[in-house]
Amino acid sequence: MDMAQKSVIVTGAASGIGKATALLLAREGARVFIGDIDEAGGRQAAAAAEAAGLKAEYARLDLTDHQSIDRFAAGVQERAGGRLDGLVNSAGWDQIQPFLENPPEMWEKVVAINLMGAVRLTRAVLPPMAAASRGKIVNVASDAGRVGSMGETVYAAAKGGLIAFTKSLARETARYRINVNCVSPGPTDTPLFQRQPEKMREALTRAIPFRRIGTPEEVAEAILFFMSARSDYITGQVLSVSGGLTMVD
Repeated sequence: MDMAQKSVIVTGAASGIGKATALLLAREGARVFIGDIDEAGGRQAAAAAEAAGLKAEYARLDLTDHQSIDRFAAGVQERAGGRLDGLVNSAGWDQIQPFLENPPEMWEKVVAINLMGAVRLTRAVLPPMAAASRGKIVNVASDAGRVGSMGETVYAAAKGGLIAFTKSLARETARYRINVNCVSPGPTDTPLFQRQPEKMREALTRAIPFRRIGTPEEVAEAILFFMSARSDYITGQVLSVSGGLTMVD
């Protein structure tokens, strides 16, 4: 691919899809800025990249805190010399539970991390992209936001909002030659998935036509496609990576 000399932010990169994406982009030549609230995991991901001779740096990022978002964005832009070529909004959080049992504070956290954190960070880093008339933004949603998911009602609402944000922002930023797309994973073998009951994991595996759960690396490959020059004429699109579990028009 063509990521050499590119500066890219990946949120949620301490583990799961974010970490797989950060390492893949770094292997393709990008300088990756890892943003995550998990300091230990974020530093370990950056160290793993550096040990392989790759370029990755960690900075703490709390997507529920406006000031943390602003500090992170300003710090990255300073370290990158004012140039930012890409943003991957990969951070996410959920707690599977019937909607009638959800406490309101859980709704607020889900929306803050999965939707508004991505919105605020995007707004913070967009001006230099617009000024340079270049950039790639990839939002990582979920097929829960496309077709719904039991026990994930507010999460699905937040991810559906992220999909709508992707499409609208793509229309607004096309004049600046900025591509905005969305990767929408199905069940993926992440720490969040492993915390679910075994019966649920087995049922999901049986429901997937390929009869297996996806890997973070497989989702990362789709993100890389949208970050690369191979997608230069693609914007406002949503790509499901679900092993055929969801087939959305």
